[in-house]
Amino acid sequence: MRMLIRSLAELAGSPRDVDWGNGTSVRLLTASDGMGFTVCHTVVRAGTSSFLEYRSHLEACYCVSGTGEIEDAAGVVHRIGPGTLYALDHHDRHHLRADPTGDLTLISVFTPALVGTERHVLDRVEASSY
Repeated sequence: MRMLIRSLAELAGSPRDVDWGNGTSVRLLTASDGMGFTVCHTVVRAGTSSFLEYRSHLEACYCVSGTGEIEDAAGVVHRIGPGTLYALDHHDRHHLRADPTGDLTLISVFTPALVGTERHVLDRVEASSY
């Protein structure tokens, strides 16, 4: 059995260090690793708002630092802070917002796994999806 060890420092500036639209996402595990899911260290830039939908993936995010909010499709706003997890289990459209006081850092998990190069297009009225 092979054990995979990776660090943020070694992936900085590599093809796995992706500007996803309103921040960065270091794709620690991708489809090419054969695990069936993706783990990302995701930074949402302070003061940004992203209208997102994952049509092909389910996503769960765990906040490790910063604060912000997620607004669900019904317009209900949920606060996010360190120790908070949210999961999108029905390919839900949502608005993800980082407070203007600082970046929001999340550990994001996707299934099925991402290729690793995906980016959002956030200048449209409709939700950005991949």
